[in-house]
Amino acid sequence: MKKLDKEQLNLKKVKEVKVIKEFREFISRGNVIDMAVGIIVGTAFTAIVNSMVKDILTPVIGLLMGGVNFEDLKWVIVPATETAAEVSLNYGMFIQKIVEFLIISLSVFILVKVLNMLRRKRTKQEEEKKEAPKPSDEVLLLTEIRDLLKRENAPAADASAAAESDEYAKENAQPAE
Repeated sequence: MKKLDKEQLNLKKVKEVKVIKEFREFISRGNVIDMAVGIIVGTAFTAIVNSMVKDILTPVIGLLMGGVNFEDLKWVIVPATETAAEVSLNYGMFIQKIVEFLIISLSVFILVKVLNMLRRKRTKQEEEKKEAPKPSDEVLLLTEIRDLLKRENAPAADASAAAESDEYAKENAQPAE
């Protein structure tokens, strides 16, 4: 057996710490946590659907079919004897599992449809916000001035403003180059 020197031991510890740090970062990412929550919620949802099918839907369907219990539907291949158990195909249980699958599939389909509708609505709102650019500060200031002048709506004010505007233009006119 080779003895590891101090440098090799330190390098090994650094690698272990790095792996632990990377694993911690991986676990703390939102995707992994979201996936774990999804699995937990999915398991609970499956239990609810299974109970609904087994305890509510299957008895009602069986009653409509003349009092048939789906769990009892089977095709006996080899009857039970004193030494061997019965060999049968339990197609009633299979039918029940198909009903459970269809209900879960329908529920997931509706959920995805609602989420897509909400996502499209949010995207549309974001596009509408992008389409209307915010006016610059100069445009806002000019708009305020225009609105103030409209509110005054006095002919004398319009005449003096026009005169002041003409004087300002003459004073600040730059010679053509």
